Amino acid sequence: MSTDPLVVFTPSGKRGRFPKGTPVLTVARQLGVDLDSVCGGRGICSKCQITPGYGEFSKHGVTVHADALSEWNSVEARYDEKRGLKPGRRLGCQAQVMGDVVIDVPAESQVHKQVVRKAASARVIEMDPATRLYFVKVDEPDMHTPTGDLERLERALQKEWGIDEISADLTLLSKLQPVLRKGKFEVTVALHKSHTDNTARVIEIWPGLHEAGIYGLAIDLGSTTIAAHLTDLVSGEVMASSGIMNPQIRFGEDLMSRVSYAMMNPGGDVEMTKAVREAIDTLAAEIAVEAGIDAKLILETVFVCNPVMHHLLLGIDPVELGQAPFALATSDSISMPARDLDLAAINTRARTYVLPCIAGHVGADAAAVALSEEPGKSEDLALIVDVGTNAEILLGDKSRVLACSSPTGPAFEGAQISSGQRAAPGAIEAIRIDAETKEPRFRVIGCDKWSDEVGFWEETAATGITGICGSGIIEAVAELRMAGLMDDSGLIGSAAQTGTDRMVAEGRTHAYLIHDATAEGGPRITVTQGDIRAIQLAKSALYAGARLLMDERGVDKVDRVVLAGAFGAHISAKHAMVLGMIPDVPLDKVTSAGNAAGTGARIALCNVGARAEIERTVRAITKVETAIEPRFQEHFVAANAIPHKTDPFPELSKVAPLPTPSFNTGGRGEGEAGGGRKRRRRA
Repeated sequence: MSTDPLVVFTPSGKRGRFPKGTPVLTVARQLGVDLDSVCGGRGICSKCQITPGYGEFSKHGVTVHADALSEWNSVEARYDEKRGLKPGRRLGCQAQVMGDVVIDVPAESQVHKQVVRKAASARVIEMDPATRLYFVKVDEPDMHTPTGDLERLERALQKEWGIDEISADLTLLSKLQPVLRKGKFEVTVALHKSHTDNTARVIEIWPGLHEAGIYGLAIDLGSTTIAAHLTDLVSGEVMASSGIMNPQIRFGEDLMSRVSYAMMNPGGDVEMTKAVREAIDTLAAEIAVEAGIDAKLILETVFVCNPVMHHLLLGIDPVELGQAPFALATSDSISMPARDLDLAAINTRARTYVLPCIAGHVGADAAAVALSEEPGKSEDLALIVDVGTNAEILLGDKSRVLACSSPTGPAFEGAQISSGQRAAPGAIEAIRIDAETKEPRFRVIGCDKWSDEVGFWEETAATGITGICGSGIIEAVAELRMAGLMDDSGLIGSAAQTGTDRMVAEGRTHAYLIHDATAEGGPRITVTQGDIRAIQLAKSALYAGARLLMDERGVDKVDRVVLAGAFGAHISAKHAMVLGMIPDVPLDKVTSAGNAAGTGARIALCNVGARAEIERTVRAITKVETAIEPRFQEHFVAANAIPHKTDPFPELSKVAPLPTPSFNTGGRGEGEAGGGRKRRRRA
């Protein structure tokens, strides 16, 4: 076994062992990691910036010591002096591998930028924001009736707008007098009024009539991605939507890995908090540029996130969330100054509202989905599934709403998959396998054509076919099942059993070959037995969580299913049901809600009354804890079969009758090709 250092890259998850002294940029190129460089490794362009992580990474099975990379050299020092490097950053062309190391490739260092599939969904929202503009004429100072400028501003607001009491911090007071006089005592003020008290805070003040607008950010802070919607606080219009990868991925792809990192590395929680706050601040600055506005006009932010992200955003150690009874530091909503979260890009007096959490494993993101989709107002029984690295599941109608969280892991995001990658141009996002010929055709991000259509290869020449993202691997596994190339246990057949040389041997198992560009120096993209196992584990956890809620309601079926998040927008209902990710319902009863968590955040941003509503709603939701429920394991095991071992799927059979091969027996199952006894294989 090689003793060379192990190098693990995030967010791609690609890894390999390389001799000491190998430059990080060289390692990245050999592994096919998306790390930019245009200067030939001379330390001039700065495109290859990377961030090494130090400490114990149980997820990756490595401990990274302080000397894992070569020492800071003169090239890096010169670049830092001239142009500046963010703290903790190194130049990949200069840093050399000296020991086991985990290296994060930030978004700005990637050639093929991440496609964050969390665009704002169209939604009519009644506008009643907490932060509003008020134009007033303030009395000029008078020596005969001496009062302060702030008190006269307060009096004007009471007289013209019925606002009784205001407050202002020192930074506002320092600019109050010059602004009043510049505007000849006519000013526009932005006031933030809380839904819990009557005090109005002066957030900003402008001379005369302010017509440049004011804005807010609705932020969906996920384990894998951070999505933000820049919203006009007057009209409710979404000016821009953008997103970035959560840099905490380098500490662990799933939530429990990050909790483990905090447990095993003193100060690890502080390190993760700093990383995510810096990313949010960068995102805020970038989205303002994209929308063509001054970032200082962003006066309010609203956050939704799962409990671990909630604690790490707020600077709270998440260790208690990693062990029963999964206690939150607070489950209530939080209102606070945005500067307490180190958000320097936006207005210094901006306010932040964080939605309440439902329970230790069901967070503010699930609350936002409940606010957006309103299961408690549904006449029929609705199952709402918001899938990411962690799945939030709601089941309810007007009589009762239940909620749980299920640990699906990162496979649905394309991680832990042999040819997997994040959603970026060149990634296979959809696939179909012909049931007769067993040949695939696919579509990649960045091109609307399928691979068997004229012009596809010309249009994808620039990006190439780089890998397979979450939606692609989900469809690929479902297509293998529908084409009879995989049995209901998830076992892939051999070339002899299936009648296609697309099946290639990999040790004692087989893989399905989708695309092979190795002759041109490109990747070889397959679906392996390990990939299928990762998807089985993820989908089993999801289905088991849904079944637990159904058990609690005493039902064997639901009336409709709502798919939320990027998953819902990019996966067909048919493929989800073939896999057994969701309970059996007519396909026309499966709908997509888009980014429901982000929509809930926008509702709370644009309507202050919605904040009080969701705070009441979460208290009425019944939480089911999957981590301690014995039936979860029973449902999980039964759900390993595709679509399911025992639950019937009559609606699915109407639209997609599945073949019944068996590749794990001595005899020939239906749909097998070839004959003779087959040696029993392990899945």
